[in-house]
Amino acid sequence: MKLRRALVGAALVAPMVVGGFVLASDASDAPGSAGGAQAALPEVVVAEVVTRSLSESAEFTGTLSAVQTVELRPRVGGYIESVRFAEGGLVKAGQVLFQLDARTYEAAFARAKADLTQAEERLALAETKYARGEKLLSDKVISESDFDVLKADRAEGRARVESARAAVRAAEIDLHDTKVRAPIGGRVGQALVTEGNLVSGGTAGATLLTTIVSVDPFHVYFDVDEPTYLRFASAGPTGRQADGRVHPVPVRLALLGEEGFPWEAKLDFLSNRVDPVTGTARARAVLSNPSGKLTAGLFARVRLETGAARPTVLIDETAVGTDQLGRYVLVMRPDASLEQRRVELGAAEGRLRVVRKGLAPGERIVLKGLARPGAKVTPKLVAMAQEVTRP
Repeated sequence: MKLRRALVGAALVAPMVVGGFVLASDASDAPGSAGGAQAALPEVVVAEVVTRSLSESAEFTGTLSAVQTVELRPRVGGYIESVRFAEGGLVKAGQVLFQLDARTYEAAFARAKADLTQAEERLALAETKYARGEKLLSDKVISESDFDVLKADRAEGRARVESARAAVRAAEIDLHDTKVRAPIGGRVGQALVTEGNLVSGGTAGATLLTTIVSVDPFHVYFDVDEPTYLRFASAGPTGRQADGRVHPVPVRLALLGEEGFPWEAKLDFLSNRVDPVTGTARARAVLSNPSGKLTAGLFARVRLETGAARPTVLIDETAVGTDQLGRYVLVMRPDASLEQRRVELGAAEGRLRVVRKGLAPGERIVLKGLARPGAKVTPKLVAMAQEVTRP
């Protein structure tokens, strides 16, 4: 029985670790303790909060998307004669990617030009007859009806020439389209059709040859919450450009595995509605990619500036404890006693976390050690980590 009481007493005075510090029971109140008031004050590691001027921001998850995406299909049909690009490589606008067998289209072009020559010769004859008829009509050698025939022949000749010219132009375009060119510059995909295959063209069901996506710049799409949306959508005339679009607010990005937010972009679009199911709205930023390192479909962490720069409190995350009511830290009062303070945390800044509510500049908090709210301690002052990665 005595052994059981001893074990229970030991459990009552055992310290409980929460966050980076230890919440200890009051040993002076335990049965059998003597001289608790005269016991040495516990030593704890204390650091002053870091204060930096940072812009108010919010973080989201986004996806990179190409500004332009093209499914390349031929405008004319025929056999593939050659494929003239490296799969997965960069291509320039106007570069020939596929060559179709052009012999049939060359012949059609030559026939159209011959028809045009014939029509021009017939028109020249009709013009001559018309000029002669005008003189004969003035001399009353021919009748009005005969002259009307000459006039109609001239008009018909002119129409035939215009039709032949249009046929030549159409044949020339078809011949030109036997060289399938890249309509945009970017990164080309896999060649879905190789040499010797017959492809169809000129219709909605034309054969898909390959795809091309632009690489510079990129769009970054992400969904913002309602408070963030209202900051921009309700900004009024001063918050938007003359055409009603949002101002190009700075946006920072980080790809998978990157520290901080090394990529810089600009907000250029905010949706005109909030999804009532998710409570979010689609936003878009424009990201330069001159090196071609990025590719469509990558995920990115997005930091959007939502307010002007202001003094911001940052703390080491190891100082934060958690209980059923939420997150808190232990703040050291001027008389070296400790106060439990509820805090609201913001985004991470390297090894530090932004404190939105709960702490003021100049306050000192417990990083680690045996401590409990209300108790007095012997502080060991150290410097808070100074790592702030935001540019």
